[in-house]
Amino acid sequence: MIPRKLEPKLLDLLKRSNKVLVLYGARQVGKTTLAQNLLRKVEGKHLNINADKAPYPEVLSSRDFEKLQGLVSGYDLLFLDEAQRVPDIGINLKILHDNIPDLKILVTGSSSLDLANRIKEPLTGRTWTYRLFPISVSEWQLYTGANNFELRIKLDEWMRFGMYPEVLQIENHDEKRKYLEELTSAYLYKDILTLANIRYPEKLRQLLKLLAYQLGNLVSIHELATSLQINRETVINYIDLLEKAFVIFQLGSFQRNLRKEVTTMNKIYFFDTGVRNAIIENFSPVHLRNDVGALWENFLISERLKKSEYDGLYANRYFWRTHSGAELDYVEERNGKLIGYEFKWKSKSSRTPKTWLETYDNAEWHVLNRDNFYDFVL
Repeated sequence: MIPRKLEPKLLDLLKRSNKVLVLYGARQVGKTTLAQNLLRKVEGKHLNINADKAPYPEVLSSRDFEKLQGLVSGYDLLFLDEAQRVPDIGINLKILHDNIPDLKILVTGSSSLDLANRIKEPLTGRTWTYRLFPISVSEWQLYTGANNFELRIKLDEWMRFGMYPEVLQIENHDEKRKYLEELTSAYLYKDILTLANIRYPEKLRQLLKLLAYQLGNLVSIHELATSLQINRETVINYIDLLEKAFVIFQLGSFQRNLRKEVTTMNKIYFFDTGVRNAIIENFSPVHLRNDVGALWENFLISERLKKSEYDGLYANRYFWRTHSGAELDYVEERNGKLIGYEFKWKSKSSRTPKTWLETYDNAEWHVLNRDNFYDFVL
């Protein structure tokens, strides 16, 4: 099993802190496996509960301290998996935390749709919250000891099939494809359709396919609404739900000094390129694709997001574009400094973005390609 970079940090918090430890993430990214590894390293008697199974949700949503105490009596640690299934889970965890302060609590949730709302307010100041993503290049490199040449060789496969733990363990490409197709059809929308009031589930799937085809481009809410024949507010709501289910994420445009900078539209990316390719049913080799530039862009930005969250690299993230056509694929603003990046799959060079450097005198600019992307993601 590939060790996760979050494990040492989570283990330290679980051992020394009395706060509720919450781990979010999409289905199948390895939350339960990581939690079980943590539990094996924490002394004491553990109560492991899967909230999908009766009768636990009834007790855990009761708001009755006597019932809750009866459930955890004699245990040193409560592990609650799939916590989004429990109504009013935040209030009940607050009751446990406040009345049994020595009880360690570890909670996982495959979606922040309800879990975030149910936990955030009742447990204000009482939680440590982290997100787990599909395997990162950094985690894979630490596990395998691969050098830069070996990492580069893996790019084609990673961009086609993504980084889900199960996918990385499958050798056969047809089996990888089958796994991803089942994941996107059976699991990807499960929390959204179950926990959110979706009036048009088929429209949600159609929207996701449109977003997959627009990878790397500016997204117009108006055009999406027109194409799907639904109103603008519904499109915005569905995109928000897909973000909360850890399927997609957005980048806003950086703008500060120029009127001609694009400000009204975002870009949308997928947390995993394998999931994106499954949605459009295209797993062709990279050298045969006409979307390789967008895939490369998505891959690098999603890997940078993993690195940033795991390593505590705090930054504001954007893209930059002007109406005249000048653009940067990705911008980070950290420690008062602007760093712009342009991603090139085929070319190793690029024209210096003169407008960017002239407008922002404290800015840097870098071109990332297959020969120099390593420090960006490791």
